[in-house]
Amino acid sequence: AVSDRDFVIEYQAAASMTMMHLSRLAEELVLWSSQEFGFIDIDEAYTTGSSIMPQKKNPDVAELARGKTGRTYGNLLGILTTMKALPLSYNRDLQEDKEGLFDTVDTLLSTLEVFAGMVKTLKVNAVRARQAAEEGYILATDVADYLVKKGVPFRQAHKIVGELVSYALDKGKGLHQLDLSQYQRFSSLFEEDVYTITVESSIAARNILGGTAPQQVDFQLARARSIVEGRDEG
Repeated sequence: AVSDRDFVIEYQAAASMTMMHLSRLAEELVLWSSQEFGFIDIDEAYTTGSSIMPQKKNPDVAELARGKTGRTYGNLLGILTTMKALPLSYNRDLQEDKEGLFDTVDTLLSTLEVFAGMVKTLKVNAVRARQAAEEGYILATDVADYLVKKGVPFRQAHKIVGELVSYALDKGKGLHQLDLSQYQRFSSLFEEDVYTITVESSIAARNILGGTAPQQVDFQLARARSIVEGRDEG
């Protein structure tokens, strides 16, 4: 019993996984807040100015959260390395279990606290996000699914829509800008209802566990709240 530090390793592994997910979200927030994307605006309380560019807002909290993830990984690897060849019973090497553990606890809790505030106060540019969602050919898979529902094997539907997208690219148009006769160049199964394929219908179509349909998102949010509230009560 005195030689076991599994509880330290398990905590650090769970903390590292949590920080990994925060890091991935942080990377998205950095990208989404950039001028090129413009999907969100991070509150100034969680950004800093540039030392040379007056107009610039640096997403410091997101970047620091991303950076501190490597720190928790290092603490996990440190205790694993310490334990890798220890004989049974207590060894003085085990004094090394505390510094990394305490650092990981402090890093995780402080990151969660600040990250929560950042997410709560950020503003979403819904117009820009909607515009981006409608750019390109993101609904091409839904068009292929449309053909599948009419009896076309997916392999063939994939080929048809691929050729349709190439045609639209050559014409400098989006799929929604093609008229029905242009659709029917590639399959006679295309009818007026092809124009009912929208961003909203695409999102709603993924109505499976973990999917993007609004009711699935609501379910996952309710489930997450229930877990958090249950732990708070415990």
